[in-house]
Amino acid sequence: MSVFATLVEQVADLLQPLFHASAAAAAIVLITALVRLLVHPLSRASARGQRTRAALRPRVAALREKHGRDPEKYQKALLELHAREKVSPLAGCLPGLLQIPAFVLLYHLFSSTTIGGDPNGLLDHRLFGAPLGHRYADALGDGGVFGAQGLVHLALFVVVAAVATFNYRRTKRTAAAALPEAGAEQQIPGLGAVSAFMPFLSYFTLVTVALVPLAAALYVVTSTTWSAVERAVLYP
Repeated sequence: MSVFATLVEQVADLLQPLFHASAAAAAIVLITALVRLLVHPLSRASARGQRTRAALRPRVAALREKHGRDPEKYQKALLELHAREKVSPLAGCLPGLLQIPAFVLLYHLFSSTTIGGDPNGLLDHRLFGAPLGHRYADALGDGGVFGAQGLVHLALFVVVAAVATFNYRRTKRTAAAALPEAGAEQQIPGLGAVSAFMPFLSYFTLVTVALVPLAAALYVVTSTTWSAVERAVLYP
């Protein structure tokens, strides 16, 4: 964690002439963008895989019709089809999984009062008056919803809500387009309810932003915004 703390401090020092007291916050946004940029090739590969899976839907439907009464044969035939077409069902998970370590490091970094036995100087950094180590509950206790800290968190909530709404509409539109082709809701009990619930998952980011330190919330907001833009480009 001390190595990551040094990275944040060094990037903050570079950005200090431009962002002054908010340099550490700007450093977190920049580091998040760099992490997403490094993961972007995997996101592009995931998009190609999803387009391939979409093209395979008629063949998957044919396999389902042929082996509908024998789930074991259907799964075997489906795996063989994916193997021939070089499609991995797990490829779409990799970009998200690779971002988790950076979030965990930021969370612990701004939740710890010491780093390597020394006081954690990063906790003194602020974003427009809001300490990067404080949570929304701390903001409510220091000025309330419309205090200096509360307004910073409120601005993040607005961004997250806007991104979640954008994702909700795209997910609903994509699900509506895929439903007639897939016909999966009639094949798997309960899948229809899960599909109906999926578009609302983006709104749970609001809970995360409210509960984690402001520094980690900045990572989440930056990453989710990047994801929304990236998906709009890769999945037109």
